[in-house]
Amino acid sequence: MSTRRIRLGVNVDHVATVRNARGGRHPDPLRAALLAAEAGADGITAHLREDRRHIVDSDIERLVKDVKLPLNFEMAATDEMVGIALRLRPHAACIVPERREERTTEGGLDVAGQHNHLAPRVQRLRDAGIRVSLFIEPDRRQLETAVALGAPVVELHTGRYCELEGEARAAELERLRKAAADCEALGLECHMGHGLAYDTVEAVAAIPQVMELNIGHFLVGEAIFIGWKEALLEMRRRMDKARGI
Repeated sequence: MSTRRIRLGVNVDHVATVRNARGGRHPDPLRAALLAAEAGADGITAHLREDRRHIVDSDIERLVKDVKLPLNFEMAATDEMVGIALRLRPHAACIVPERREERTTEGGLDVAGQHNHLAPRVQRLRDAGIRVSLFIEPDRRQLETAVALGAPVVELHTGRYCELEGEARAAELERLRKAAADCEALGLECHMGHGLAYDTVEAVAAIPQVMELNIGHFLVGEAIFIGWKEALLEMRRRMDKARGI
C-alpha cells in the first residue's frame, strides 16, 4: 500500500447541469469550486463541451480568474477549444473524446488512431505551457502513443470498472493496475477518473502509481443528501484510507 497522498480533482460540470435545467445562475459551479477548495480538493475539473450542455464559456473564465486551485480544462481536440485554452491558460488541458449524442463521455480517446489529428493540437498547448493530459483506455498501445505525442499525463478511463460487477470488475481493475504500472515504466503521470463512487474509489486509489483521481457526478448527487462539503470530505477520507494515511 502506498502512503503517498493521492490528489482529488473535483469536477463541477453537473453543478452546471442542475443550473441549466432551469436557467438562471443557481447553483453556481464557481461557488461549488470554492467550497471544494475549502473541503480539501486539490484541483477543479470542468469540461467545456461543444454544445455547452453544462459548463459554459463564462464558467471557465470565472474558474480561471477566481479559483486558486489548478484548473483541469477538459476539451475536445478542436481548433475552437484549443483557442479557448490558449486564451485562458488553465493549468492543464485534458483532451477527451466527444460526441453530441452521448449523455456523458463513453470511453477513452483513440489517440493511436487519431495521432495525426492530435499532434499539432497537443504541441500548441504544450508550447503555451499548458500541461496536456489524454483521457484514454488502459491499453498499452494508447499509452505508447501518448508518449509519442509528448503528453506528460494520461487519465485512464474507470467507467467500465465502475459499471461491471464480480469477476468482470476484478478483471478490469487488474487491467487498470497493469496500465498504471505501464505508465510508470513509460514515464507518464497516471491519473484515473469517470464513474467513481464511494464503493469503487478505494481499490483504484490503492494503486500506487495513480497520482490523481477526478470525480464529479457522484459527488454532486451525494451532495443532495449529505451536503457538498460533506460528500467531498467522505471521498477524501476513503482515498486516504486506501493509501494508509
